[in-house]
Amino acid sequence: MNANSTNVTSDIANACRTWAFEEAKQVVKRLRAMNRGQIVTPEKGYVLFETGYGPSGLPHIGTFGEVCRTSMVKLAFETMHPEIPTKLIAFSDDMDGFRKVPINVPNQDMLAEHLGMPLTKVPNPFDSEYESYAHHNNAQLRAFLDQFGFDYEFVSSTDDCYTGGKYNAQFNATLLKMLEKHEEIKQAVLPILGEERAATYSPFLPVSPSTGKVLQVPILETNAAAGTIVFEDEDGTKVEQEVIDGKVKAQWRADWALRWFALDVDYEMAGKDLVSSADIAADIVKILGSRGAAGFRYELFLDEEGKKISKSKGNGLSMEEWLTYAPHESLSYYMFQRPTTAKKLYFDIIPKAVDEYIQFVEKLPEQEPNKKLDNPAWYIHNGSVPNSQHTPISFALLLNLVNASNTDDPKVLWKFIKSYAPDATPESAPFLDRLVGYAIRYYKDFVLPEKQYRAPDSRETKTLEALASKLESMDNGLEAEDYMTEVFSAGKENGYEKDELRDWFKAIYEVCLGQSQGPRFGSFIKLYGVKDTTALIRDALNGKFAKAA
Repeated sequence: MNANSTNVTSDIANACRTWAFEEAKQVVKRLRAMNRGQIVTPEKGYVLFETGYGPSGLPHIGTFGEVCRTSMVKLAFETMHPEIPTKLIAFSDDMDGFRKVPINVPNQDMLAEHLGMPLTKVPNPFDSEYESYAHHNNAQLRAFLDQFGFDYEFVSSTDDCYTGGKYNAQFNATLLKMLEKHEEIKQAVLPILGEERAATYSPFLPVSPSTGKVLQVPILETNAAAGTIVFEDEDGTKVEQEVIDGKVKAQWRADWALRWFALDVDYEMAGKDLVSSADIAADIVKILGSRGAAGFRYELFLDEEGKKISKSKGNGLSMEEWLTYAPHESLSYYMFQRPTTAKKLYFDIIPKAVDEYIQFVEKLPEQEPNKKLDNPAWYIHNGSVPNSQHTPISFALLLNLVNASNTDDPKVLWKFIKSYAPDATPESAPFLDRLVGYAIRYYKDFVLPEKQYRAPDSRETKTLEALASKLESMDNGLEAEDYMTEVFSAGKENGYEKDELRDWFKAIYEVCLGQSQGPRFGSFIKLYGVKDTTALIRDALNGKFAKAA
């Protein structure tokens, strides 16, 4: 992304206080510390941002959030220092031992027979071409990230680091260094372990030469000069084995530090539940003679009742569910908002998130450069929103159109849309076309089951009759505010004082649409049409909807 394309200079970027820029400044601080106060390109040739993924399960909303937010920090850094190359690595910890069979995958019994094996050695339980469970999940991760257009390099712990590949030499050198510092690293971790685990803890998990499993066994001896450890294999045999080339797997906290040191990671964020582990990883990097990665600790998502979302419990909202009912850009927007504050993640927040995203998209082109950096759309679209992303109609308005028109046919909905925005077509407004599909699905699954019409009271009846009469004398194609003026006028002329107008609007929605709120009714009239809106009001007054309810 060329920062100059939005007139955002380095000076403006450095003055920005938005969280992504504050995080980018931590990367700058790390660069200074590593280069005698200089902000220069690191020896490796780029500033490295990393995200981690454990392929013991399928990619989920936390995976998306981490990559999405890290990409935003990366963009902020690039804007501050466009002269320094950057890279984002999506690291898969696929050398990890398989400890538990997830409940949402097939062939449970077969998987249970391979507990303890590296994830890349566990057979693939899915009907797919991939050679192992981890390879299948890694492919899912790449397809998942590609779907959102993230710019990243995928790195496999097994294929690219431990057993060979691009980063094998760095991993081997770091593993030997960790062997030299074995006791110091061990002491850095012991304080947070329980008594039983502490008794057998080592930063090294040897891979059994007889079974291939990743073992959690005591390390009986270390020999830094030979580059070996001694341990007891599963059959009781005492084994001396090298720590390089995939013959050991670092325990996960030590593995985190191993990656940071071997790859010289400049930035990696983590969930608040991993604060102590991230601190220990940084301590281990320090023991190895370097500096831990910069990165903040983000808060976790909660369900509607304020409880932590758990995949095993199935509470809260999954990423797949969000993307069934709303575009991924709206999820990116939700990820951008207050990442260090716990947020509820449930279905009712989707329409609001979509419309807030739309509002920020519409604002961005007209904003001053310094204000652009406070706009989430700037981060979601790498500084410049494509024209195809703009829409003249809100998601809430589309939901009400689906409601009133009582159809799930996009072609019917587009007839109404054309009267509202004559130049809009599915081809010229692809984002709006996507929203139409999402609105239909969301309405059918969440609005329709909750619809509850009521009959109007005497004052509401009189006022709705007055509004219908006013609309009958109006033409289609006027501005939404022209219609809204008549909505206000009908209310005021029939006894609704200024502080009661909210009750009047609520009555319109409850009586005519079976819900308690919606977008500005003037916009709805413009979209649905004067004639159809008048007929809707008349039907409601005649008891058509309340009777049906």
